[in-house]
Amino acid sequence: MENLADYRHIFLNDVPMMDVRAPVEFAQGAFPAVVNLPLMDDAERQQVGTCYKQRGQHAAIALGHTLVSGDIKRARIQAWAEFARAHPQGVLYCFRGGLRSQIVQQWLQSEAGIDYPRVIGGYKAMRTFLLQTTQVAAQECRFVVLGGLTGTGKTELIEQLASGLDLERHANHRGSSFGQRVSGQPAQIDFENQLAIDILKKRAAGQRLFVVEDEGRHVGRCAVPLELRLCLEQAPMVYVEEPFEARVERILRDYVVAQCAEFCAAQGEVQGFDAFSARLLESLDKLHKRLGGDRHQLLRATMLRALVQQKAQGDAAQHRDWITALLRCYYDPMYAYQRESRADRIEFQGAYGEVLAYLRERAGPSSCQS
Repeated sequence: MENLADYRHIFLNDVPMMDVRAPVEFAQGAFPAVVNLPLMDDAERQQVGTCYKQRGQHAAIALGHTLVSGDIKRARIQAWAEFARAHPQGVLYCFRGGLRSQIVQQWLQSEAGIDYPRVIGGYKAMRTFLLQTTQVAAQECRFVVLGGLTGTGKTELIEQLASGLDLERHANHRGSSFGQRVSGQPAQIDFENQLAIDILKKRAAGQRLFVVEDEGRHVGRCAVPLELRLCLEQAPMVYVEEPFEARVERILRDYVVAQCAEFCAAQGEVQGFDAFSARLLESLDKLHKRLGGDRHQLLRATMLRALVQQKAQGDAAQHRDWITALLRCYYDPMYAYQRESRADRIEFQGAYGEVLAYLRERAGPSSCQS
């Protein structure tokens, strides 16, 4: 059995990982597809931590062995053994690669006859490696920011590029006040970890340039890592342009039809539609101050009429009314101002297909190495 410290290998190869930290630690941040099979649950961990502060390490270890014994111990060893047998190429880890992962490793060997490697340095070391991955990429790689008015298909374009770095996918958010998804957003640490792994894999595949959508400081409540954000604020820009009617249709499809379907699939037709309606109205209400009272109330009434028709007849067509008005009175003027303020950074602009072709050609040799 060989313990691992090759974090690059672990993430590039999607090595199955068993996290033996307590659930409260796991919830604060983890890695994609990792399974949490704790040595101690939250209450046990708290008791051991209190004992450690009051009576020292030896007493805390003794208490831990008392709390995790008998049927509890057998059940946990069985769960670890099932994971190990299902994932013979996997690893286990705790926070620092110390006592907890060593105990799990020892019990697996002595009680289940399984030699299973642990990650040296544990979660903390792997987390540091991923933070450094993003920092180094921001220093060494070239970036292009993809801009454009709302509804021009920027996210779809990013998805078609080998060089695309999809912040919205990692944040599980469509961007803008209306972008929140029914499944919610990951913890900030999870967002950063997923993004770093994406960068690591793309660089290892020889990617020499990254195209990132113009998102600002946050994607929903997920903050773009500082080093990356500072890099993007200076990067050249490419603008995609689409006809107004096409933009309205894309927004209708993504933010109304698809969003409603997501809610209904998750919560059932009746509750799902009601939750979708509430979310749409709440998203508009966030813009109350920027729109002004009268304009907000007018748009809200238009949205309500569209929702009533959609619920009664299954027809979302009337949503085009508030989408059209909101684009013209709020989003388009705001984006036009932002574009003007960054005009000196724009290196190319064109229709969707033209921008896609340009960015594919743009991803040529550079100093960014894997």
